[in-house]
Amino acid sequence: MSSDDRTIDCPLCRVAASCENQDEHGLVAAFRDIFPVSPGHTLIAPLRHVADFFDLTPEEEAATMALLHREAAALREELSPAGFNIGINVGYQGGQTIDHVHLHLIPRFEGDVEDPRGGIRWVIPEKAVYWED
Repeated sequence: MSSDDRTIDCPLCRVAASCENQDEHGLVAAFRDIFPVSPGHTLIAPLRHVADFFDLTPEEEAATMALLHREAAALREELSPAGFNIGINVGYQGGQTIDHVHLHLIPRFEGDVEDPRGGIRWVIPEKAVYWED
């Protein structure tokens, strides 16, 4: 199957295609994660079935970033988070579990973890605490 085909077996293809919250060009969609890390955890995914972020077209990448900004503004209005984590897992070794590009927009709240320093660096815990070296 080519990366341009939508597949009924892909959960993100199904959700993105039926989602009303799409960019104005119909290239990407935003929706809440069904396994949220925090309240408001949002996914942004292209409507085209493509596995690797680096295979997005320039138009899809621009639409993803524009929708990211729009969703962050909406989450600030709705939930007043103290910060955000933004992440994209690419490939199995990068932690990707669904072979469809999706960007995580994760609102962070005061006190949600004891010490938030290092943020996404905690994907490899022994390298996260660089400020103590």
